[in-house]
This record gives sequence, C-alpha cells and structure tokens, in this order.
Amino acid sequence: MLAFTSYAALAQHTLPLQGNIVKPTDPHIQYVGRISFQNPERPAWNYPGVQINAAFEGTSAKLVCKPGSGYFMAQIDEAEPFKVAFRGERDSVVTIATALPHSRHTVRLMYCIEGYEMRPEFWGFVFDGPVCDAPALPSKTIEFIGNSITCAYGNEATHEGEHFQYETENHYNGYAQMTARALGAQAYVVARSGIGVYRHYDGPKTGTPSSSMATQYDYTIYATDASLRQPGTLEAERWDFDRFQPQVVCINLGTNDLSTHNYDVKLFRQAYEKLLHQVRSHNPKAKIVLLTGSMLNGKELDIARKTLDEIAENAKKDGDREVYRFDFTPADGQLKYGADWHPSLWQHQKMAAELTAYLRALMQWF
Repeated sequence: MLAFTSYAALAQHTLPLQGNIVKPTDPHIQYVGRISFQNPERPAWNYPGVQINAAFEGTSAKLVCKPGSGYFMAQIDEAEPFKVAFRGERDSVVTIATALPHSRHTVRLMYCIEGYEMRPEFWGFVFDGPVCDAPALPSKTIEFIGNSITCAYGNEATHEGEHFQYETENHYNGYAQMTARALGAQAYVVARSGIGVYRHYDGPKTGTPSSSMATQYDYTIYATDASLRQPGTLEAERWDFDRFQPQVVCINLGTNDLSTHNYDVKLFRQAYEKLLHQVRSHNPKAKIVLLTGSMLNGKELDIARKTLDEIAENAKKDGDREVYRFDFTPADGQLKYGADWHPSLWQHQKMAAELTAYLRALMQWF
C-alpha cells in the first residue's frame, strides 16, 4: 500500500501532492559528495558534483528541493541525462519521470553548478511506487580538488565573450566527471571558481588566506566569510574524512595563483607544499596527482610546471613516493573557448581523454 499524504510537512512551498513520499533520511537513498546532514531532513551542500541516487518500482518520479537550489543533471535508468532547474521562488517540485513502464527504475542526480550563492537543499522524492535499494556505487574512488576548470565554468557557453552564467556551467560535462565515468569510478569534488592555493583570482600578491584551498579543504561547505564559520552554523561543520577515502586525489590548482601577473612564486610554492601535506594527512593511502590546467601558457605555465615538478620530487625524497605529476595540453583555441576563455565542452572532452588514459595506467584500472 502506498503512503498517500500531504506534502506540506516536507515542502512548505508546494501544494499538497500524492504519492510515496521518500524523505532524505530514507536509508534507500544513496549520497555521494560533501553533503552536510546537520539537518537530516534538509541535506545541504554547495560544491558541484554532489550525487543523489535512488531506485523505485512504478511509473513516475518527482524531485523535491529548496526553491532556488539551482541545476541538476538527471538520468532515469540508462536514458540520456537531462538538466533539471530549481530557479523560481516557489520552484520546489519538478517531475523528472512520467509514463514509465511499470517496473523497477533508477534515478541518478548530479548537482552540476557551484551552489555557494544558492545554498541548495534536497527535500526528497515522490514516487508512485515503493522505493528500492539503489545500485551499488563503483569501488574505484577519486577526489578532485580544483578551481573553475574542475567546476566546468562556462563549458556550455558559445564563445569566450560570454561571462559567467549558471545556465552555461555544467560540471556533469566537465573533465572530472567525464574521467570518472570513463573509469567507472565515483568522484568527490572540492572545487570553486577563482580559488587558489594561496591567492584567489586577481587577489593581492600577499595572498588571500580565507579563500585559499588550504582553508576550505577541511570543511564540508565552502565559505570565505569568517563570520559564517561560527560554532553551530552549517559552514562551521568540519568534513569527516572517514566518510570517504579516495584511492587517488587529483589536485588541479595554480591557475588563479599565477593570474594577473601579481603573484609571488615563493608564497605559491610554500602554500602548495602545505596543501599537499594537508591532503596527505587526510588521505594517507591515496596516490596524489598534481596537475596543471589547460588555461595557463607562457611564463606562468613554465612556473607552474617547474614548481609542481620540484614539489613532487621533494615529496619523494621526503619519503612520500605516491605523489605524481600530470600536465593537460594547453588550450590553443582550436577547440574553441567557453565563457571568459575557459575550456569549452570540446576542450573538456580532450582533457578527460588525457586524464583517463593517465589514471588508467597509474591505477591499473583496466
């Protein structure tokens, strides 16, 4: 017997709905990514790549989120993924499947933008049949630490003259997630546009500590305002690294540190070494790969490569023999550009192919 009831208790912004209401606390729901369960009825996050998966028996499915939560990519069974939007002030319920054959179906969701402004929350599902166990997650595990390139800033824009819009950022179709899918791996993502190892994009030469990855990495939720890190707040929640221990960590940082010709190479190097030790301390068994992104060129690319080569070599000398180096091919315009000169969708595809081949060999994931 289905549980037909008012949805008002779960989502106050909606009209009453009928169906099998599956709350976020249901053990059948599968979560991937840095998600805060401080309020278990309202799981929250703001990094891209968070996944929410479920399975059910029936013919239709609805997704319920906080109004204004932003964009997801949704996939029903093995059909083509499609984008789902929560943008309006009262947009809290979206039908993601209807008129399906009456059988068992899977629902896979991925948050595909940066949610630091939207503060997304998942409020549950409504199915017209019983919920089932979601398919098992892949045993291969990757963590991606990065900036706008990893977020897939502007990858769906038509040319470099376009500026940032949430509508043209699609992390699902970025190099990180394409690599993970090609390898059959699950991926956790800690990435934010503009972030650096010691200074954010166009920041002062002395650095921007509050917005650096070293500061942000230990927390579940991204927040640069120190006042938000007050005890008891969502932003103050420290990430529990026991929840996810990746087999390989890919760090793609440095593009913003070396931006706008206002950087200090010594400070960059010191901060990167500190971050590497920090990542290692939380992931003692992982291989760590230091990457250079595809947006650097000329002098700054040479600095990044030389610095990361030396850091990796010194790590090995100090006894950490699981630190590696990888360079993406720099973008040259042949594959076009996305918004604000960021990698296009085609550039992301090329990056994914390069990184997939490298990680497959490194991890022996054949």
